[in-house]
Formats: sequence, structure tokens, C-alpha cells
Amino acid sequence: MHEKSLVLWQHSHAFNQDKKRPGELRTIIVIAITTVMTVVEVAAGVIFGSMALLADGLHMASHTAALSINIFAYVYARRHAHDRSYSFGTGKVNALGGYTGAVLLVIFALIMAWQSGDRLIDPVDIAFEPAILVAVIGLIVNGASVLVLGHNDHHQDHKHHQDHNLQAAYLHVLADALTSLLAIFALLAAKYAGLTWMDPLMGIVGAILVSRWSFGLLRTTNSVLLDKQGPETIQAGIKKHIEEDRDNLVAELHLWSIGPNIYAAIISVVTHDPMPPEYYKQLIPIEFQLAHTSIEVHQCPGEIGHAQSK
Repeated sequence: MHEKSLVLWQHSHAFNQDKKRPGELRTIIVIAITTVMTVVEVAAGVIFGSMALLADGLHMASHTAALSINIFAYVYARRHAHDRSYSFGTGKVNALGGYTGAVLLVIFALIMAWQSGDRLIDPVDIAFEPAILVAVIGLIVNGASVLVLGHNDHHQDHKHHQDHNLQAAYLHVLADALTSLLAIFALLAAKYAGLTWMDPLMGIVGAILVSRWSFGLLRTTNSVLLDKQGPETIQAGIKKHIEEDRDNLVAELHLWSIGPNIYAAIISVVTHDPMPPEYYKQLIPIEFQLAHTSIEVHQCPGEIGHAQSK
């Protein structure tokens, strides 16, 4: 057999990862906005003595760095999409970017909690009016960033994996908006009710909420990176469509994510009347998003034959 004829059975493993994703430009816009606001809030927090405001500024600074990692993940996945050294393409770089962002979120939350606890013990005077003004501006900026990154994101099919990289960036700016809101509440409570301890307390509350979001994203991305079995609905659908035909039985099914909304599968079929692997592939609906499928067919014991595989 001539090597050129093998082209009929070969395909690219880029799986559309070579295309620029919508979240990339949106993340760049947010990085630019967040960088400017970070400088303003950190400077204001130091000058006006507000721990909540300083924590918000440092939080935004850390998120600017984290968002830069998200951008790197987008660019790296796109530029190496056709690199054949990656067995199933670079789709998991997306999950890796999301996982890294989630880890950074946890670290930043711990730093926020520690700084706020220290300020509870050793409070400082706060210049309330300018601090509140800067916090309000920060909330507006963060709210705009949430809208930029969250646009159309919730219209995706939640039965499938989302863009984890974009989800991490979205959680970062959402956490920024939350800390800005808490900073405003704390500053108002301290100014008008004399509750100066509310300023550092809101820093601790914000850290707890950010940590909860982070652990959720860690669980999701961790499942992708460790090749956890894909959605049970898709597994059940694959088995149903194969086993409804003839006398087929699915002996083994391995389904895992290789990118956002992209899956690979290895399926072992046992039957009395073996057909070519391509026959069983055609039984699986396109909407299951199986970008790479390997099927091995075994003849049921009693009629022993040679297994066909691809």
C-alpha cells in the first residue's frame, strides 16, 4: 500500500484550536481596563488608609497578572494547534489556564484574609470621602469588565464544558466587582456608624467568597486535566445508539475532554456479527462532539474471530 493512500484515514488534531477564540479579545480589553484601575486603587488605599480599598487594589493587581496567564493560554494553544507532538491537540491548555487562574485566586484570597486580620488587630485612620469615591469608580470599572467577559457566556450549553480559560477570567473580574462592593459597604459603615472594624472584616468576607468560586473552578478544570470520564448523558447516548443496532454490546467506553466542548472516545464493541469500525462510528450522533473516536470490535465468544481496530 502506498503511503499517500493513508491520507484517507488521517486527520488533523487541531480541532479548531488554531482559531482565535472570542474570549481572547475580551480578556485583553479587560486587562487594559483593570491595569489602570489597579494603579488608582492601590495608590488611593495607601494614601487614604483604607484596608478594604487597598485589598481591592491588590486584588485587581493580582488578577491582572492572572488574566495575562489566560491570554498566554489562548495564544499558546492557537500557535501550537498543529504541533503533532500533542497527541490530541492543545485544547487542554484552555483548562490549564483556568486551573492556574483558580490556584492564583486561592492564593490571593489567603493574602487578603491575612492582611485584613492584621488590620483588625492594628487599625489605621481612614480618609472616608476620597476612599469611597475611588471604590465606587472601581465598582463601575469592574462591573463593565464583568459585562465584557460575561457577554453571551451564559447562553452556552451547560451540559458541556465551557471555555474554562474564559471562565477563570470571568471569575477574576467578578471577584474584583465583589471586593469593590464590599469595600464601599465597609467604608460607609465605618464613616456613618463608626464601625471601623467593618473595613477589614469585609476583606475577610471577600476572601471567603473568592475561595469558594476558586474551588469550584479547580474541580471542573481538574476533571479535564486528569481525563475524568466525560458527561454521563453523552456516555449513555453513545451506548444507546450502538446497542440499539443488531446485537451489539459496549464492553468498555472511555470518554474524556480534549478541549472546550470537544471529546475523544475509545469504545470496545462485542457482537456476534462484527462490522468495520467505521460502521459503528456512523451510529454515533454528531451532536455528541466526538472529535476523535477509536473503535475496537470483538466477536462474541463462541464465534472467535480477529478483532478489528482503528
